[in-house]
Amino acid sequence: MLENITVTDILEIITVSSPKGRSYTMTNRKSFGLSFCIDGQITYTHKGIDYVSDKDHAVILPEGEDYTLYGDKTGHFPLINFTCTEPICDKITVISIKEPGSYLKAYEQMESLFFLKGSRTKLMSLFYDILHRLSSVDEPIYNILAPSLQYIEENYCSGTVTLSLLAGLCGISEVYYRKLFTAKYNVSPKQYIIDLRIAKAKQLLSGGRLKISAVAEECGFSNQYHFSRLFKEKVGVTPSKYMYENRIYKI
Repeated sequence: MLENITVTDILEIITVSSPKGRSYTMTNRKSFGLSFCIDGQITYTHKGIDYVSDKDHAVILPEGEDYTLYGDKTGHFPLINFTCTEPICDKITVISIKEPGSYLKAYEQMESLFFLKGSRTKLMSLFYDILHRLSSVDEPIYNILAPSLQYIEENYCSGTVTLSLLAGLCGISEVYYRKLFTAKYNVSPKQYIIDLRIAKAKQLLSGGRLKISAVAEECGFSNQYHFSRLFKEKVGVTPSKYMYENRIYKI
């Protein structure tokens, strides 16, 4: 979820005081939010499901969604409201964290920089570091995917990447592999690989040095027609139009 996020703006950095018994309804949240907990506890309810925020759990709050929250225990909750290029989730997401103090220290640095001119680069760097650390926090059950992820990273443009091979690298069945992978990344292994290939294709098209057919082959697509259809479906324009509008030499 957070691995490939592109943050466009940090809108607000505040610490929310929440007394015990406080009840609040959020309607059409205006941005994504990342919340930590210094002390206390809040229970969020979204689409009938409860999510607990405490010092051992960070919470991602989804843009555009409605939810309620209730103060179980009086406490203080650091909150970063931000926007990004693409939606990262459509439900409240709770992430277990170790050493919460290190996250709070980074948050305090961000808080002190937020209103200072000329601090945006440092501010964004600190936020990306927090997001990177959160994206690396896995439940132990997902560690089994590690061998396949390394193989995908090195071979996603190759025709050798199959579900059978990936599951075999992890020593589990194809059905269980697909279930674990989809639970972690919110997309199937096949779609994850296609997304990587499309991202690589965009990079090559922007370079403007290769023909469309060569880009398709370089990115592991079986033929130019299949590539062009998928590219337009994902990006919204044809590969040729994308190349024309994004060639680096036009800068």
